[in-house]
Amino acid sequence: MGNGTDQIDQTLARYSDLLFGTAITIYVLAMLMFLAALAGARSRKLSVAKELVTAGGGSTTERAPGKIEGPAPRTLSEKIGNMAYPVVFVGLAAHIASIVTRGMATDRAPWGNMYEFISLTCAACVVAGLVILRKQINRPLIAFVLLPVTLLMFIAGRWLYTQAAPVVPALKSYWLAIHVSIISISSGVLLVSGVASILYLVKMRWAASSDTVSETGGGVVGGLRRLVAHIPSAEALDRLAYKCVVFGFPLFGLGIVFGAIWAESAWGRFWGWDPKETVSFIAWIIYAAYLHARATAGWRNSTAAWINVAGFVALLFNLFIINLVVSGLHSYAGL
Repeated sequence: MGNGTDQIDQTLARYSDLLFGTAITIYVLAMLMFLAALAGARSRKLSVAKELVTAGGGSTTERAPGKIEGPAPRTLSEKIGNMAYPVVFVGLAAHIASIVTRGMATDRAPWGNMYEFISLTCAACVVAGLVILRKQINRPLIAFVLLPVTLLMFIAGRWLYTQAAPVVPALKSYWLAIHVSIISISSGVLLVSGVASILYLVKMRWAASSDTVSETGGGVVGGLRRLVAHIPSAEALDRLAYKCVVFGFPLFGLGIVFGAIWAESAWGRFWGWDPKETVSFIAWIIYAAYLHARATAGWRNSTAAWINVAGFVALLFNLFIINLVVSGLHSYAGL
């Protein structure tokens, strides 16, 4: 088959790059649609309240006995919010197609470098968000999942992009498909959990004031408070974060175990405290501490959420700083 780029289907590689950019564009569009739906929810809430007050004051014509009124017509923001959910699926389809065509172009598992790993992790994050937040009331939260996803994908495409090519010899193993895919999928799920905990802390911080902020409140802070007022309750956000960790934590641990097995076959030892191994273990410990805090009376609220946010930061640190800055045995997988 030859070597080097002779094994690469350049046409499929270009299609993969095009689909990657398309996915980012669609994700941004869906995120803006969800945020518009949240921003418009305030006026809808106030208009309904005014109608009830007016009706209670007797200033409108009394309803005919036995008359059943139909549901209130949907506002433009509600219609936009309903359209945004399927738009995310379109972006996800383009995203998955980008990963598949990259694999077909290189004839290998398409997560052999940082660009490809971030793409897979972001796809897993979007899938987790669509599943966990599938209920109508939770769907606008997908906007806050898409925010880090689009940022990560932009960074990957702009600064970490790698031309389609065969992997280095050390990665030519079936463990690449097993270990890296499990770590990537679990990281995507745990990123959703981190977003939920951040929103939980914001909700707890602004819960009282967000309910009383005026419709005409100006400024960036006022706009953020209006958005916070219409996301699900803090309790709901806490449950969402917990469910994600319950699923992602054992999967992440399994990925670490498989990585150790691969390390033994590749380097002759199961564990060597390589920087990436060390930070992965620290992240695992943090999520174990979160689950313990979440199950302990008196620690369930803000303390547990802060621990989960620490795990979120550890994941991002392990993804970027360890791979790109710190020198170690995993550095060859960087760019």
